[in-house]
Amino acid sequence: MGLWTDRVVPRIANRFLDTAQVRAVRERVCAGLSGEVLEIGFGSGLNVPYYPPAVRSVAAVEPSDLGWQLAGPRVTASEVSIVRSGLDGQGLPFESASFDVALSTFTLCTIPDAARALAEVRRVLRPGGALHFVEHGRSPEEGVRRWQARLNPINRRVAGGCHLDRPIDTLLTGAGFTLERLENSYAKGDPKPFGYLYEGVARR
Repeated sequence: MGLWTDRVVPRIANRFLDTAQVRAVRERVCAGLSGEVLEIGFGSGLNVPYYPPAVRSVAAVEPSDLGWQLAGPRVTASEVSIVRSGLDGQGLPFESASFDVALSTFTLCTIPDAARALAEVRRVLRPGGALHFVEHGRSPEEGVRRWQARLNPINRRVAGGCHLDRPIDTLLTGAGFTLERLENSYAKGDPKPFGYLYEGVARR
């Protein structure tokens, strides 16, 4: 990773993914988490305030040292045991069937091989375990999709490899998950190519 991706992108994410609108989404997505939780793309710990009391521990997978550093105050203030436990969602360092629940928020857009990462998440979930997620991705509108395709090369360079048009639902089912709940919408105030959301729960 270069200087921009290492030192600037984590600070941008820490700022712009912590708006009132996004905090409300995080609270919804974290509802129902319990037991031993895997969070991929932990970032700067923006989900930590929304972990329910039923969460016993969190294994945080996060490649960015700066992201983990920015998460420090949130991790310290949390009553939940949170341990940085991996750097790459594409190759998780855990035994199969290790976790009750997994969490992914605005992460699948940047992982180089999202399908492989989802297969890994499914592997480490216990039978019947759930993945709670909110991601942005491919719009159903043809005109918006064309803009996503045009903007992708620039967006990947300036946003740490972030893809605008990944079909999150197809990726989940392709990895063997069953979509228990899926809600789609455009984020209010965001340009459509950047703000088509997939929010829900996928079951192993």
